[in-house]
Amino acid sequence: MSPEQPLVRALNVHKAFGHVEVLKGIDLQVERGQVVCLLGPSGSGKTTFLRCINQLETFDGGRIWVDGKLIGYEERGGRLHRLTDKRIAAQRRDIGMVFQRFNLFPHMTALENVTEGPCQVRGVSKREAKLEALALLERVGLSDRAGNYPSQLSGGQQQRVAIARALAMKPKLMLFDEPTSALDPELVGEVLEVMKELAAEGTTMIVVTHEVAFARDVADEVVFMDGGVVVERGTPAEVLGAPKEDRTRTFLTRMRSEHHA
Repeated sequence: MSPEQPLVRALNVHKAFGHVEVLKGIDLQVERGQVVCLLGPSGSGKTTFLRCINQLETFDGGRIWVDGKLIGYEERGGRLHRLTDKRIAAQRRDIGMVFQRFNLFPHMTALENVTEGPCQVRGVSKREAKLEALALLERVGLSDRAGNYPSQLSGGQQQRVAIARALAMKPKLMLFDEPTSALDPELVGEVLEVMKELAAEGTTMIVVTHEVAFARDVADEVVFMDGGVVVERGTPAEVLGAPKEDRTRTFLTRMRSEHHA
């Protein structure tokens, strides 16, 4: 794939759970090094869409490409055929994901959590993985906590370990699913700071968030979703500063009033 083509391209993505249509034809394009923030009320389909990119959810229609490769399927004779679990797992190596709930292994130290993926999946030697993990923990401000277990870390520290763990796989794309929503307010800033640094370093990121200030400061593009569709998209100044759609304005007004409260 040529460098000028987008890293992520989603075309007419549909997803239903039973009779409930959650995604109703989502299109998205993310360039290399770009930060795209997905905003919208709960139930708008943001998290489901993110999980479709990583194939934690299958989609019912449309296509998603990451770095030129069709995700989850291959096309033969004009029809889509589901890839094997092994081939989907191989595609996932290039896509790091950070969840709302940190999902760290409780029986492993911070260092062991970060080295597990490179050793088991990428086949990196324990020594090399340890050196890389220590550098990543330093990068997220936790080099002094390498020997701590998740239960000995605050929520913000656990989330920063989760970010280091995702980065250890050297992904082409980082997905963040409301990474601060489970944190106490005083811990949110330390996680957002790490994410701002990643953005400044040119990491390609898709971030589902309710942190409007973060989206305003860091995003190259803001996408507002509601009811399974993209309602509005544009620069932060366009979508957050001068939204065209009533649904976007209503959502932002409510977010601001909740923030002030």
